[in-house]
Amino acid sequence: MTTTSPIKTAPDFVPAPPAAPAGKRGGRFKLGAGQQLKGGPFTYVALIVVGLGSIFPLYWTLVAASHDQQRVLDSPPPLLPGGRLWSNLQAAWEQAHLGKAIVNSVIVAGCITVATLFFCTLAGYAFAKMRFRGRGALMTAVIATLTIPPQLSVVPLFMMMSDIGWGGKLESVIFPTLVGAFGVFFMRQYLLEALPYELIEAAKVDGASNIRIVWNVVLPAARPAMMVLGMLTFVQAWNDFFWPFLALNQENPTLQVALGQLSASYTPDQSIVMAGALISTLPLLLVFVIFGKQIVGGIMAGAVKG
Repeated sequence: MTTTSPIKTAPDFVPAPPAAPAGKRGGRFKLGAGQQLKGGPFTYVALIVVGLGSIFPLYWTLVAASHDQQRVLDSPPPLLPGGRLWSNLQAAWEQAHLGKAIVNSVIVAGCITVATLFFCTLAGYAFAKMRFRGRGALMTAVIATLTIPPQLSVVPLFMMMSDIGWGGKLESVIFPTLVGAFGVFFMRQYLLEALPYELIEAAKVDGASNIRIVWNVVLPAARPAMMVLGMLTFVQAWNDFFWPFLALNQENPTLQVALGQLSASYTPDQSIVMAGALISTLPLLLVFVIFGKQIVGGIMAGAVKG
C-alpha cells in the first residue's frame, strides 16, 4: 500500500513586502522629483555662526576706520561705528596717494584676469579634447609647477624684468602672471565633462574652422567656469602684495603696495590704515555684487557635472 503526500499549492494571495518609506531605496535616502532637503535648527545655527564670522572682519574694519587711534586701542575696543569715517578716508586717500594706486590695481588685475581666462581656456580645451603626442606628459608638467614655491623664482624673475627694462613698471607685474597652472587645470577638468566630443564633431562636419569652434562652441560651454576662474584670478591679483612690492616703486604702486607704505611708519595710525583697507575692499564687493549671480551659477554648474 502506497501513500501519496498531499500536494502543496501556492496560496491565492501573497502579501507584498512592506514598501520602503518615501525617499528611501536600499537603505539609503534619495530625494524624489521635486523634493528638497530640509535643514533642522542646528543647520540654521551653524549658518548664522559662519555668516557672522565671515562678516565680522569687514564690520570691524568699518568700526575701526570710523574712530581715532586712541579709541581703537582702548580696552574694551568700540563695537559701534563712530563719526570720523569720512575724515579718515580722506586722510588715507591723501597720505597713500590711493587714486593712482587704484588705477594701477585695476589695470593690473584686469589685464591678468582677461589674459588668464583667454589662455587658460584655450589650454584647457587643448588638454581636454584635442589629441596630440605628449599631452599627458605636458599636463603632468603643468600640474607639477604648482608644487614649486613662488619665492624660488623671485630673484631670477627680478633680474629678468630689470634686463628687459621693466623695473618699476606695471608690465613687470602683469606679464609673469598672464597664465597660471591652476587655471589650465581648472578649465581642463571642467571641459572634460561640459563639452561633449559629439558637439565638436558636429561643428567640424558643418565646416567650422578651429577658431570658429573655439568662439561658438568652446567659449559658450566654458562660460560658467570662466566666471568662477575670473573671480578667483581678479581677487588674487587685486590682493597680491609680495611680487608688486618687489617689482614696483613708491612712485608707481598698486593699491596693496600703497597700503603697505601707509602702515610702514614708526607709529602708524591704525584708524587710517583701516580706512585704507576699507577702500581696497570696496571694489571687490562691487565686483561681486555685479557678477555674483553669474559666479554662483558657475559654481553650481560645476557642482552638478557627472
